Amino acid sequence: MALRSSQRAASAEPTARMLPALKLVWGFTIRYKLQLAAALVSLLIAAMATLWIPRTFQKVVDNGFAAGADPSQIGGYFEGLLFVVVALAFATAGRFYFVSWLGERTVADMRAAVHRNLLRMPPRWFEENRPSEIASRLTADTAIVEQIVGTTVSTALRNLLIGIGGVIYLFALAPKLAAYLIIGIPLVVTPIIWMGSRVRKLSRSSQDRIADIGAIASETLGAMKIVQAFGQEKREAARFQSAVEAGFGVARRRFGTRAIMTAMVIGLLFGAITLILWDAVSDVASGRTTGGALTAFVITAALVTGSFGALTEVYGDLLRASGAAGRLAELLAQEPEIRAPANPVALPQPPQGALAFADVAFRYPTRPDVAALTDFSLEVAPGETVAVVGPSGAGKSTLFQLLQRFYDPASGTVSVDGVNVREADPAEVRARIAMVPQETVIFGASARDNLRYGRWDASDDAIWAAADAANASEFLRALPDGLDTFLGEGGARLSGGQRQRIAIARALLRDSPILLLDEATSALDAESERLVQDALEHLMTGRTTLVIAHRLATVRAAGRIVVMDGGRIVETGTHAELIAAGGLYARLAALQFNEAA
Repeated sequence: MALRSSQRAASAEPTARMLPALKLVWGFTIRYKLQLAAALVSLLIAAMATLWIPRTFQKVVDNGFAAGADPSQIGGYFEGLLFVVVALAFATAGRFYFVSWLGERTVADMRAAVHRNLLRMPPRWFEENRPSEIASRLTADTAIVEQIVGTTVSTALRNLLIGIGGVIYLFALAPKLAAYLIIGIPLVVTPIIWMGSRVRKLSRSSQDRIADIGAIASETLGAMKIVQAFGQEKREAARFQSAVEAGFGVARRRFGTRAIMTAMVIGLLFGAITLILWDAVSDVASGRTTGGALTAFVITAALVTGSFGALTEVYGDLLRASGAAGRLAELLAQEPEIRAPANPVALPQPPQGALAFADVAFRYPTRPDVAALTDFSLEVAPGETVAVVGPSGAGKSTLFQLLQRFYDPASGTVSVDGVNVREADPAEVRARIAMVPQETVIFGASARDNLRYGRWDASDDAIWAAADAANASEFLRALPDGLDTFLGEGGARLSGGQRQRIAIARALLRDSPILLLDEATSALDAESERLVQDALEHLMTGRTTLVIAHRLATVRAAGRIVVMDGGRIVETGTHAELIAAGGLYARLAALQFNEAA
C-alpha cells in the first residue's frame, strides 16, 4: 500500500493515538539510560531551585523589613539565594546539554533505522511512494522529533514539576487563595482537549504540504534543462508558488488555532490571578497573612501560571511531534515483499551462470491490466550471449527485473544455476549478476568510490585494471585529482560515454558470472559507442550475457537473438536466420539497416 493513502487515513485518527506514536520515539531515547538519568537529575535540581526562590524572598520580606530586624540575618538570606541561583544555573546548563544530546542522538538513530528499512524495500515500493516525500520525512519530520526530545519534553517536565511543587507550596502558604487558583485549572484543560484534536490534524496536514513543496522543488531542479528548453519557468514557478501558498494556508490555520488556544488559557489564568490577588491584599490588610507570605504566593503563583500556560504550547508541540513520529513509524513498519526465505537454498559452487525462465507470467502491480510476460520460457547456457530485441513494451526489461528478483512472477519459475530464485537468498542471487544499465547511475562521490561500487574492497590496482579494460583509464587519469576527483551530482562532470564506461568498469570489478546489458550504447555518439562497445567485448568474455538492444547493429554478432513482442518470444535465431525468415526482426532490421525483409 502506498504511504500517501495510509497517511490520509492517519490524519483522521483521534488524539488518543498520540501516545503510541511518541512511544516509538521513547523506544529510541531509552537506549541511553545514563544520559537520560543525568538529564532528569539536572531537571529535578533546576525545578527545586526555582521553587526555593519564593521561599527565600518570603524570609527576606518577613524578617528583613520587620521592625528591629538583624542585618546579619538579611545577609544570610541573600547568600542562600545566591547559592540557589548558582545551583539553578549549573542544573539548567546540565539539563540543556543532556537533553540536547538525547535529542540529536535519538534523531540520528531514527534516521539510520528508517534508512536501513528503506534499503530493504523492493523497487515496486518506490514506484508507489515518492522518494522526495520519503526524504522529507527523514529531514523535516525528524527535525520536529529532535525539537521535542531535545527541548519540548524537558520543558514540559520542568514546568510540570514547578507546577505541582508550586501548587503544594501555595496550599502551605494560603490554602484559601490556592483553592481559588486551582479552580481555574479545569477552565484551562477544557479548551486544550477541545482544540487539541484539530491542532494535531492541521499539524499533520502541514507536514504533508511541506513534503509536496520538497517534491516539486526536487523534481523541477532535477529537470532544469528540460524546464528551460521548453520555456516552462513561469509555469513551474506558479506551480511551486501554489504549493507554497497551500502550505502557508494550512500552517496559518494551525498556528491560528494554537494562538486562540494560548490566548484562552493565558487570559483565564491571569484573570484568575487578578481576582485572587484582590482577595489576598485584603487578607494582608486584616493581618490574616504576612507580607512575605503574600510575596512568596505571588511569585509562586506566577511560576505556576507560567508553567501551566507553557504546558498548553507543549501539548500542541507534542501533537505535532506525534504526527511526525507517526509518519516515521509508517516507514519503519514497512515490510519488503521480496525477502530471503526462512531456509534459503544455497546456490551451487562454483558459479556457472546458467539462466532459465519456465512458463513465466507477470504483470506489474502498477499496471495490472497489461501482461508484461505471458507463458515465457527461455534457457541460457553458461557463457552464452543472448540478445533480446523487440518493440517497446515487449517485456525485455522485465526479464532483468525478475532475474534480479526485484519482482516475483505470478506463475512459472526463474532460475539461476538451477535454483529457483524464490527459494534462494536475493542477496546471493544478485551477487552473481553484474549489470550495465541504459541510464548510468553516478553517485555524488569520487571516481574511486563510483568505480568500486562494484566491489567495495577493490584495490587501486584492480580499479585501474578494470578502467583500462573499460577504456576509461585515459580520461580518469586526466581528471584534476585522479580517482579522488569528485564527479558531481549524477556525474555532471562527465560525458555520457564516460559515465557509461565507468558503469562498465564497475561491472568488471564485480566479476560476476552473469552480465545484464540494458541498452548500454543507446544514447552515445559514434566515437563513444565504439569505445564502449570495445569495452563491452572485454566485459562479456567468459560470462553469461543477456543483451537488450533497440539498435540492432549492436547485437548482429550475438550467438542467439530472441525476438519478443507482447510478452512472448515470437522468433529465435541468428541475425542471418532471422533476416531470411522475414518476420518481426526482419521488419525492424529493414527500418534500421535498409535491408530487404
